[in-house]
Amino acid sequence: MTLALIDSLTPIEDLQGAFQRVRSFTDSLVETLETEDLVIQTMPDVSPTKWHLAHTSWFFETFVLAHSSVRYSVFDEHYHDLFNSYYDTLGAPFPRAERGQLSRPTVDDVRAYRSHVDEAMVELLERQSSEQLAGLAPVISVGLNHEQQHQELLLMDIKHVFARNPLRPVYRNRGTTNSGALPPKKWGSYEGGLVEIGSRSGAFSFDNERPRHKVFLEPFELAPRPVTSGEYQEFMRDGGYERPELWLAEGWALVQSARWRAPLYWELADSGWRMMTLSGMRDVDPLEPVCHVSYFEADAYATWSGLRLPTEEEWEHAATMSPVRGNFLEDGNFHPLASPPQAQRAGLDQQFGDVWEWTASPYKSYPGYVPFDGGLGEYNGKFMVNQMVLRGGCCVTPREHVRPTYRNFYFPHQRWMFAGLRLAR
Repeated sequence: MTLALIDSLTPIEDLQGAFQRVRSFTDSLVETLETEDLVIQTMPDVSPTKWHLAHTSWFFETFVLAHSSVRYSVFDEHYHDLFNSYYDTLGAPFPRAERGQLSRPTVDDVRAYRSHVDEAMVELLERQSSEQLAGLAPVISVGLNHEQQHQELLLMDIKHVFARNPLRPVYRNRGTTNSGALPPKKWGSYEGGLVEIGSRSGAFSFDNERPRHKVFLEPFELAPRPVTSGEYQEFMRDGGYERPELWLAEGWALVQSARWRAPLYWELADSGWRMMTLSGMRDVDPLEPVCHVSYFEADAYATWSGLRLPTEEEWEHAATMSPVRGNFLEDGNFHPLASPPQAQRAGLDQQFGDVWEWTASPYKSYPGYVPFDGGLGEYNGKFMVNQMVLRGGCCVTPREHVRPTYRNFYFPHQRWMFAGLRLAR
């Protein structure tokens, strides 16, 4: 398998430590949840927390333990299809939309399964020679990055679950509050020309980030920060959701049928707009980046502004000039923050963390794309149609999981992820 090790996660000499750290962090995310919270599925896109815990274990069982030289006893043969997400070459995945119907296996069963896989993985890592570990490390690197993706998905999903509950439960109290005013900043200007896009060799990347290749960019500018909730409310007050000329045809049809009038999780109260967060209900802060908007909403806002969304190539070219820092999962805010007053430094603000930023680029392969080998070949390539690319990570993305070349992707109507937008011209 043609994979490199991820520099910050899995050097050969600490592969076991990296495995235990990532797995333990996932466990810590569910510590405050009750058993009943772990089994709910509120829409087809949402998976029960119990399923996330099981599927990430299935990944290591299927792609690592089943192919190692260490004898491994399968925990339960029924789990092979039950917790298979979408790998059709490996079996018959249980339907995604029906995951919430599974009262069995129980949460305790899933925890036991997770412990069983963890013990087998630790034993494998302890017994392998350096040469054997070198052969396993690339697949384990994918597994660790895969689990980090599910750490974000788990929080996206539990937020949707809690938002549908009239009691509006609190997942965790927020770590930071916003204050002050947005600092004035200039747009970032870029000369364009022939630039290189994609992952370099030597550090971990998913197959959809490769190969590195050249593209030509016209000169362009990017807004200094993401669009804020206050700015988005101006679009709403100007009839943004009632003006068909601002919308793509499919987006306008969805606005009409679903009766969208605001971002997901926003509710109009006597005091103004309020929103559901992982810290419960609170007033919408006009200084925060707007969040939980679909591609259709992002595109309509850009049209209303007389501007546009950046392409993913423009976004990445600009991102290579910014350090990977921002508001991430480890910060414990679980929500986008306003651009801080000290963000008067050179470069763009909040290009990483806070909200995923929609781009104008369809999700497709790079020239010369080669998928992962074997069953892992289904990881990304099969989804390269009808979806749009987002960049930069968000407030529930693990910090070490983000890099300028990272490509996220969702369908244009989806908005339960922490997605916002930055304008371009």
